[in-house]
Amino acid sequence: MFLHYLDLALRSIRKTPGLSLLMISAIAIGIGITITTLNVYKMMAHNPAGEKSSQLLRVQLWSQGPNSWEEIPPLLAYQDIQNLRNIKPQVRQTAMHGTGGVVQTDDPKQDAFMQSIRSVDSDFFEMFEVPFLYGTSWNADVDVNAAYHVIIADELNQKLFGGGDNVGKTVYVNKKPYQIVGIIGDWNPQPKYYDVSNGAFNDAELMFMPFSLLPIEEQDTWGNTNGWKYEKLDTFQDRINSEKTWTMFWAELHTPEQIEEYKRQLTGYVEQQKALGRFTDDKTPEESVRLSNVEEWLELRQVVEEDNKILVGLGFLFLSVCLVNILGLLLTKFLKRAPEVGVRRAIGAGRRQIFSQYMVEVGVIGLFGGAIGLLLAWGSLLVLGNRFGTDAALTQLDNSMWIITPVIAVGTALLAGLYPAWVVCRTKPSVYLKSQ
Repeated sequence: MFLHYLDLALRSIRKTPGLSLLMISAIAIGIGITITTLNVYKMMAHNPAGEKSSQLLRVQLWSQGPNSWEEIPPLLAYQDIQNLRNIKPQVRQTAMHGTGGVVQTDDPKQDAFMQSIRSVDSDFFEMFEVPFLYGTSWNADVDVNAAYHVIIADELNQKLFGGGDNVGKTVYVNKKPYQIVGIIGDWNPQPKYYDVSNGAFNDAELMFMPFSLLPIEEQDTWGNTNGWKYEKLDTFQDRINSEKTWTMFWAELHTPEQIEEYKRQLTGYVEQQKALGRFTDDKTPEESVRLSNVEEWLELRQVVEEDNKILVGLGFLFLSVCLVNILGLLLTKFLKRAPEVGVRRAIGAGRRQIFSQYMVEVGVIGLFGGAIGLLLAWGSLLVLGNRFGTDAALTQLDNSMWIITPVIAVGTALLAGLYPAWVVCRTKPSVYLKSQ
């Protein structure tokens, strides 16, 4: 019976092409706008940490003096990072810092180029589940006794060496030789939750080196540096001894007991620093420590801004306006066929059969509108990416939209068609038989 109703629906659409096209267009426009805003919101709200979201904790300390910042800083001073690296009750931990340099190989045909670099500890790769194609991370002792090791992504490996297992080869960063100890595969979490400070949807770095090399190489900072008081920084040593915040720290803890113990140790550390004349604000040691898991961190840093939520709401509001317009058009179309329905009722067709037939027709219209709307959303995302320079991660059509779109489109159409189908199926046969 469904196939028969489907055939009748297609015949009806062909009989009234203008009216059908208006309804399909209304659905397509509403779906296009709604799916565009919903796709951007979904990509921004995605938590790429998965099951580890509650285990990875970003460390923040209220290190400033009185009458300075009103909020706890997202970054840490280098001296605090060094002290935190000595607190090890947790499973894993990593300091990190964004930097960069000029990269080249021994191949004279290979041009040197600038490359962003992530300076991390060895635990970083297991904490953030970075997949290795070849090799592995450097040994944990390198986190203390610096070595010129480097891990590169396969994309960079292809560019430098044409791909393959190149573990053990040498790459030069700022003319210093680094030994490749590992090559990682496709890894680009979006949003880049381990560091959202300089663009939550920037691509992940393609090169990683030991954090322990930072003071030796006096690495530049490719990121934010904040200070709550004036400090003269004539040398790099001045910088790492200062109260400037420009590095970050993550810890991995698996149980509430581990979290409480770690927080207790951090509180003890704050007490020590207060005794040394630092952390001079009126906050208590307990108030001076904040641990945020990945979900809390993304919310705290407002990766998904309130404006995006409002845009999604406006998208659905626009779709509801389209629904009202479709309702009126369907009512007009169905009432024109009231005489036909009256005759069918007179020869035995039930109200349920009439209602089902017209709801199938409405569903087909919604499906056509949804397909066109999905194309409009895809085109809109392309325009956002190419014309306005929106982050590529936000302008990719999420795979779930292939399921969500037809569900919303058909559901919207069926909702709009309920009243018109109910009205026409209640047609009294006697009225139209007399007129004939």
